[in-house]
Order: sequence, then C-alpha cells, then structure tokens
Amino acid sequence: MASVGGAATAETAAPPRAVVSDTRFDAGREIGKRVLLRVLSGLGVLWGAATLAFVSVRLAPGDTVDLLVGEQRRTPELEAAIRAEWGLDSPVVVQYLRYLWDCAHGDFGRSYILQRPVSEIIGSQAAPTLELTAAALLVALIFAVVVATITAHRRRSRALANAVELTLVSTPPFWLGIVLLSVFSFQLKIFPVAGNKGLASLVLPALALGLSLGAVIAQVLRDGLERALEEPFAVTVKSWSVSETALRLRHGLRHAALPAVTLTGWLVGGLLGGAVITEEVFGRPGLGRVTVDAVLAQDLPVVLAVAILSALVYVVTSTVVDLLGLWLDPRLRTGSGRGEPR
Repeated sequence: MASVGGAATAETAAPPRAVVSDTRFDAGREIGKRVLLRVLSGLGVLWGAATLAFVSVRLAPGDTVDLLVGEQRRTPELEAAIRAEWGLDSPVVVQYLRYLWDCAHGDFGRSYILQRPVSEIIGSQAAPTLELTAAALLVALIFAVVVATITAHRRRSRALANAVELTLVSTPPFWLGIVLLSVFSFQLKIFPVAGNKGLASLVLPALALGLSLGAVIAQVLRDGLERALEEPFAVTVKSWSVSETALRLRHGLRHAALPAVTLTGWLVGGLLGGAVITEEVFGRPGLGRVTVDAVLAQDLPVVLAVAILSALVYVVTSTVVDLLGLWLDPRLRTGSGRGEPR
C-alpha cells in the first residue's frame, strides 16, 4: 500500500508530458508570432522611409532634375541620363514602383557630384561609422553596468554617480571630444589627434560618443537593480551565502536589464546622429563626413540613401532588442508577463 501511495504521489507531483509539451508549444508559437510581427513592422518602416524619400523628391519645389543635379552644371546629356535613370518620363506610379525595386536591391542611384554610384559611396564609408558606433555602444554598456552595480543601494556613491551622470548627459559629445583631444592628444600625446589608423584612434571618439549614452542607461539600470535587490528571490539567494557582488551581477542584473535594453535600442539612433559630428571633430572617415558633404553640395541621392540606411539600422536594432527581451524575461515568451509587475 505504501508503494502504491508513493507512486500515486509521484505521479501527481510530476506534470504530465502533454502539459509540458503544450507549454513549450505555446512559448514557441508566441516567439514565432512576435518575430513575425517584428519583421513585418520593420519592413513597414523601411517602406515608409523609402516612400517618404520618393515623395520628398517629387513634391519639392522646382524641377526634379535640378534637385538631383545639385551643384553640378546642368547639360542636355546629364539631363537625359537622369531622366533615363530615374524614369522621369514614365507615370508617377511606375516611377514609384521602380524606385522601391531599386532600393530593395541596394541601388540608390548615382551621385552626379562625385560621379559614382551611391551604393559604392555608402559602402566604402559605412564600415568606419559602424565601427565607431559599436565601440561607443560597448563603452556605454560597460560604463552603465559598472556604475549601476557599484552604486545601487549605496547612498553616497549613488549621489556621486548621479552628479557625474548628469554632467555627462548635459555635455555635448563634440565638446567632450574636444576636451579629450586637448588632454590626451595635445598635452599627454597618448592618442592620435585624427584619422582612423588602429585601435588607438578609436578610443577617444568612442568615449566622447558613448559616455553620455552610458550615463542615461546607468540611471535606468540602477533603478531596476535596486528594485530587483528588494525582491524575495534576492533574500533567498543571500541565504545561500552568495557574495553581494555575485548577487548583483549573476542574479540582479538579469532582472533589471529589460528596461535598460529597451532604452538602449531607442538610443542607438542617437549614436548614429552623434557620429556625424564626432567624425568631423576627430577627422575620421565615415558616413558623417559623407552626409555633411552631401548636404552642403545638395547631393540629394546620397542624402536619401543615408536616410534609408538610418531606418534600416533602427529596424535591425529594434528587432535585436525585442529578441533580447524574450531571452531576458521568460514570461514574454508565453505572453504571461504583459501588464504584470516585475
């Protein structure tokens, strides 16, 4: 009888395999649905960016050929080439569909100022900008994690961190870059003044661009970490004789990271915008200089291509952030976390 009762108890305690399978199936279906919605919304954003670029050219005052020529001298041969390339003699609907088709295949036309395809110009300058953006994001994340972990629930260090973060957020990246150049390049001569030669030339631009972003993320991450350290699981982990540092890094950060990750995704677009000025300050090649030169020269095809590329970066970043949210919070995989307090 005892063995029968023990078997019955074990059978009752263990969840049926069908229930486990259904739970995993529901979680997988929820993840697939969210990924599909994210992809569709991303395609919608890219379509909107391309459509806005097309409409801005067609509705701008003046002749479309003059807009595309920019500062280049208009000749009959150049006008004929532009009309043939952009299909200006075709109906507007045909022009629009052709433009979308070309954008989908990475063909953004030709720069008549530089006499080169726009995709070639963007492709040759995108790598330094993406390199600077990635380095600045790494600086921001390291700064945010270190500061939030050290100062959470520590009054004096928290007050000092708030003052430093407020100063960094209030300081324009280009001004911080000038200060860093003055100290570490002109006076101490540790880092090169300008250019893009090796890792040393990337340090100061990444610091100038990433510290203000890291200050914003650190504030959100610290607030989340302080709330996480007050949760019941933190008391349980402490009872295991786990050190305070391990509690914060291994357990607290994952519970606190979701709002910070979401905020980081929104702020990455600001990194690309800040890279335009930062590249000018440090004399680096990249899309920043290309964009400034294109605007000054009224090189419209290049400006439109940069705008669409910015939309693509936003779509990719937001998709990655959404997938990271699914990994950080298992409740989002089943939809059970919506509207529930953490």
